[in-house]
This record gives sequence, structure tokens and C-alpha cells, in this order.
Amino acid sequence: MNARAFNGRFGTRIALASAAGACLLAVAACAQHGGQASTVPGQAAGTSQPAAPPLPSTAPQLQDDYQAVVARVLPSVVQITTDQGLGSGVVFDKQGDIVTNDHVVGNAQHFQVRLSSSPTSVPASLVGTYPPDDLAVIKLDQPPASLMPATFGNSAQLRIGAIVLALGNPLGLSGSVTEGIISATGRTVSEPRSADSPGATLPDVLQTSAAINPGNSGGALVDLSGQVIGVPTLAALDQQVGGGAAPGIGFAIPSNLVSDIAGQIVHNGHVVNSHRAALGVGVVTVIDSAGQPGGAGVASVTSGGPAATAGIQPSSVITQIGGQPVHSDADLTKLLAGMQPGQQVPIVLNDPQTGSNKTITVTLGQLPGS
Repeated sequence: MNARAFNGRFGTRIALASAAGACLLAVAACAQHGGQASTVPGQAAGTSQPAAPPLPSTAPQLQDDYQAVVARVLPSVVQITTDQGLGSGVVFDKQGDIVTNDHVVGNAQHFQVRLSSSPTSVPASLVGTYPPDDLAVIKLDQPPASLMPATFGNSAQLRIGAIVLALGNPLGLSGSVTEGIISATGRTVSEPRSADSPGATLPDVLQTSAAINPGNSGGALVDLSGQVIGVPTLAALDQQVGGGAAPGIGFAIPSNLVSDIAGQIVHNGHVVNSHRAALGVGVVTVIDSAGQPGGAGVASVTSGGPAATAGIQPSSVITQIGGQPVHSDADLTKLLAGMQPGQQVPIVLNDPQTGSNKTITVTLGQLPGS
């Protein structure tokens, strides 16, 4: 999968043949040679070394906390395999529903799921997806009685600096765990389009320093109480170093949104309430006289939608919304992702024929469900 800055989605098309090779590490020789004991430089052989300073009193407790969280949550994290690649998922309920990313399931309808307690995979089928939030639910065809659903926490209570662990199957290495902190909240990031995914603009995501690698998508980001507070989805790339990974910058969909959207899919088979704002237009990026992106050109207007009601016509160019500049269709999508249905916002329109601008107020509608 091609990766882009702030939108390298992880979870599909991972080459598994080399996964074992990736685990071979060069180890520096540390053994004694010729029967001679090594000494610290500047210290005579046979002299005693100063005692090591004691560990901080909190270190053993923190380690115990880490181990307890992993033991509690790992049974609820699964590996999902399709014909196109692999990713991770989180057990949502005892009935066998598993929440994951839309880009993990892609266009597939059937899956192989490996539980942490078994070396063999079990079949699963698609329940439903909601691409705008990059979420999907699949269901085990025959869920075992021992299935352990995860506990989803309240992501609205997260604070920057909170310690978190990311559990998943990066590069096919099942049951892998990385650790970090919540680096920021309320980010808006975009994912790229691909052959089997329309891409998505994700509002209010969590930024974490826990390593997010290919195959982590759809897994669990958990706090030290063992509650899932996010679903790892993508990682940042640094274009200044040729698109290489930007260490310590990953993103996760907050658990409150995951619980809401997954719950709607489980109960209805689709999303009935997106909670997301919509303008009711189809737009493309237009280029100004200097050859730079000059706004979001209105290519189509949904009949009866918010834009049509406000009098927006095709061929107009949106250059501002809510007081924020719009240079491209991506800008408009990101700004709408941070707004609410029913919100009244001013929009600045440019008429390409006359070059004149006008401002109108639009009452935003709701993005349709799935």
C-alpha cells in the first residue's frame, strides 16, 4: 500500500513471507573469552564494584500494571486475514462481533480470524462498514464460548500524557505490544483512497507515541486500567526524509466513536446516525491564475440539501467556511469533519465569471449513514 504523510493506513497488503526473517536480530557477543574475567576500565581485577542504585519504588508496580493489562486485553485482540492482507480486530461482544477498520476488510465479505488462544483460524463474515469513519464490524460464524469481549472506556476523559499500550499484529507478529503516551487529542487526519477503500477524513482522533506499524490497524489502544480507549488506524510519514516513518506519531479512532458506530452496525446492520455534518455538494479542487489551489469548486448540488436550500449553485467556488480558508476539496472535507449537523456557518463563494465574492449562511445537514 502506498503511504502518504499523515495518512499511511496500516492493516492491508502486508507481505507475510518475510515476517519470520524480520525477527532475526544481530546480537553483540557478550561471552567471556579464554577464561579471563572482564573488568571495568580503570578498575583493578578483584576489586569490588560499587552497589547499583536501587530502582525507583514505582518501577516494579508500573511493570506489574503493564503485564496485567496485556494479560487482560490480549485475549480480546484478534488477527484478521483477507485475500489482500491482514490486520487486527477487537472482540466487541460475546455474540462474536469484532470491530476493526474499514480499510482492513476492504472489499472482502469473508475472513479468517485467529484468536489469541488458538493457533488455527476461524471463519467470519462481514456485518457492515462505515467508510467515513473507517470502521467495520465482522462476525465469527461460530463464536467459541470462551470468547472474551474487550471493555471500552470513555475516550472523552483522556488527558495528554496518559500511558497507553497498543496491541495488535504488526507484520503478522501476533500478540505484539508497544507502549507510549497520549500525545494529543482532537486531531483531524486524512487517509488516502485506494483500489478497495474510498479513504476517509477522521475528526477528533487520538495521537499517540506508541508505535503503530503495518498490521496494527483495527487493534486496541488501551489505558492502564485495561480499557480500550482507541483503535489504532494510521501513522505519520515524514516527507522530508523521503516518506519514511515519522517515529512516535500514530493515530487512533477514539473509543466513544468506535462504540457508537460499531453498536449501530451490530444492531441495525448499518449506520443510521453519523453525527457528522454535511453540506450537500460535490466538489473538486480548482486552480487559480498562479497555478495554485484556489478553492473547492462546486461540481454538483444535492437536491433539497443544505447547499441547495441556501442557494449555492454549481460552478461557484467555496473559498471560506466558518471563517477558515478553503484551498481545496480536501480542506473543505476536513473543516466539515469538525462541524456539527444543524450548525449555521458562513460560506464565502467566488464567482469565476465575474471574480466577485459573496457570503451566505448555511445550516449544515447530516452526513448520510451507510
